[in-house]
Amino acid sequence: MANADEPAEKIKSKKIFINHLDSFQGRNIGKYLSRCVVGASLEEVEEEDDHSVTSVTDKMKEGCFEIVGTLKDKEKPKPDFAKEIIMYENKDQLYEYLVECDIIIYDITEDPDQIDEAVWAVSELNSDMDKIDKSKVFILISTCMTWAKSKPLDPEGNEIDDPEIPFTEDDYRRRKPHPNFKEHISAEKTVIKLGKINKSKLVTYVVCSGLTYGAEENIFHYLFKSAWHNAQFLQCFGDGKNIVPTIHIKDLASIIQNVIDAKPKVRYIIAKDDAQTTLEDIVKTVSQNLGSGKVKYITKEEALLSKDIEQADFDMLLVNLRMDAVFVKESMRVNWVSEQGLIENITSIVKEFKDTRSLQPLRAAILGPPASGKTTVAKQLCDLFKLHHILIKNVIDEELENLKTKANRTNEEDMEEDTDNSAQEAQDLLDQIKESQENNNGRIDDHFIIRFLRDRLKSMPCQNQGFILDGFPKTIAQARDLFLSEEEEEEGEGGARNYNKQIMPEFVICLEATDDFLKNRVMNLPESVVNGTHNTEKELIRRLLEYRTQNSDDETVLNYFDELEFHPEKIDVNKDTSEMMKDTVEKIRKIFGSPRNYGPTPEELEEMKRIEEEQREKRETEEKEEKARREAEELQERRRRQEEWSTRLNEVKREEYELLEAQSIPLRNYLMKHVMPTLTQALIDCCKTRPDDPIDYLAEYLFQHNPQID
Repeated sequence: MANADEPAEKIKSKKIFINHLDSFQGRNIGKYLSRCVVGASLEEVEEEDDHSVTSVTDKMKEGCFEIVGTLKDKEKPKPDFAKEIIMYENKDQLYEYLVECDIIIYDITEDPDQIDEAVWAVSELNSDMDKIDKSKVFILISTCMTWAKSKPLDPEGNEIDDPEIPFTEDDYRRRKPHPNFKEHISAEKTVIKLGKINKSKLVTYVVCSGLTYGAEENIFHYLFKSAWHNAQFLQCFGDGKNIVPTIHIKDLASIIQNVIDAKPKVRYIIAKDDAQTTLEDIVKTVSQNLGSGKVKYITKEEALLSKDIEQADFDMLLVNLRMDAVFVKESMRVNWVSEQGLIENITSIVKEFKDTRSLQPLRAAILGPPASGKTTVAKQLCDLFKLHHILIKNVIDEELENLKTKANRTNEEDMEEDTDNSAQEAQDLLDQIKESQENNNGRIDDHFIIRFLRDRLKSMPCQNQGFILDGFPKTIAQARDLFLSEEEEEEGEGGARNYNKQIMPEFVICLEATDDFLKNRVMNLPESVVNGTHNTEKELIRRLLEYRTQNSDDETVLNYFDELEFHPEKIDVNKDTSEMMKDTVEKIRKIFGSPRNYGPTPEELEEMKRIEEEQREKRETEEKEEKARREAEELQERRRRQEEWSTRLNEVKREEYELLEAQSIPLRNYLMKHVMPTLTQALIDCCKTRPDDPIDYLAEYLFQHNPQID
């Protein structure tokens, strides 16, 4: 007997090629197989707790399959579970990678363009078998749509019209495809045929898959998404009576794991769960467990107009096909996640859908004194994070209106439908509330408010997206009653450490402000805003006194959350002078972290794009106007400076002229007195004499008659 401490024989890993690792099936099958030890499915299956999404960044076990593959979108990063992404420019380069792999898996259910590539790959492998040393396993994942038009058979082999008899692997030669899936069945036949030529070198399988569900959802995603977004109803195409073959994506991956490990003799394998479920049942189940619970039946023509679904998916959803995975159930050790089907496992499937897509509810409570801005802040945060704003007054008004509507069922048709006496119960509750108001100065007792509020917080919209409680609870007693766990409620006990995890806020924000600040804020409000509200001066003082009394230094509602380790974040709003308390909103936004939803819808993206375009155009217009204004100002300034310069230039010229005039007076006087008389006489004499050289004559004359000046 071997020593338990001795190391076990090292398991040799195998390399698996999977096309399109960024597609729904490629990604989930690759992720699953990357955590499977080679040969593990041949051993007894142990119960695993981890059917949910687990991190694939953990160190992979020794002996697990190595995953390589291609990407449909070459820009996407390499998935964590993949060892390598194959980048190639032509099929010759791709083929070099394929021959290095032990198992080649081609999924043709999501992208019809991959059919030709899959047929080419198996054909090339078959033609090169003499040159390949190691044997290869080729698995084609196909669709049940290759059976869509098949006629059921009776035990004697005659075609009948009894749809109750399911198809099995034994009937695969008689299968007839949907008109839009003829290329798929052609690929199936090619793969099966080539696998018979050299079985020692190339083993081929066709796994005929039902419609896959689970993880982030694929073909049923339009249902889950609509339900999560609180659509008024979910759409069911046609009458919904058609049987839809389905299988959980992890169960499909487990079947493929079995095929790889066991290499069964059966080469055509039907992969589906054990359910024979109608489309109507699927739509109803998703609606009841994730949405409003309502279903609307639309015609096939109306369905084709939907933007959320493609033609291939439409064809699959309308298939009417009973199939039974006999070989899988009898000969494989599948570690089933959803053997009984989507409907039986809807709770875990909804949880898996939310976990995989990070669609977790964000629950918060914003507390604080009256007029501290709770509602202003809560509304903006609800818009930012797409949460439901829970304002106590609105909840009470809506619940009372609903009760009145139920109680007013008086016609016979309504009374016949009211088998659970809900109308009478609603009337009784209304009577109790009315009596409570009469005995309490028009106010409703807390236990009615708690009941209304708890029902609202447990409603599907609040459980899907989350909520912000606005100003409630106000006291420790209200908090304990509201968040009391259902177990404690039944047992009549109230342990402080236990609470209802479905509705307990994970973020508690307390806005703090002084009474003087709050009074000044209310006093500065317009009278039109204050009229008819609790924010009159007298009402505010009363409410502040009530708040301070209920929240003394020793006992406050925040203590309740502190005891449960939900430590409140206190924010001083005295210093927030921003418009609509934007600074406070930004602080809380950072506390909340990233949104936990799908993000903006196409309509919202379009609206954001439109607003951004308008802002850009407005910005450009303002820049143009600013530029024109500056140019006009510069032109005006230039003209002003030019006029000023001209004026100053003329002034300088005038001053220079006057200065020259003033400086020339002595010289002029001298010339007139001493020079001009002699010069005049010289010119007269020159005219009379008319000498040959007048200049010389004048010079000589002036020299001789130069007056002597003392």
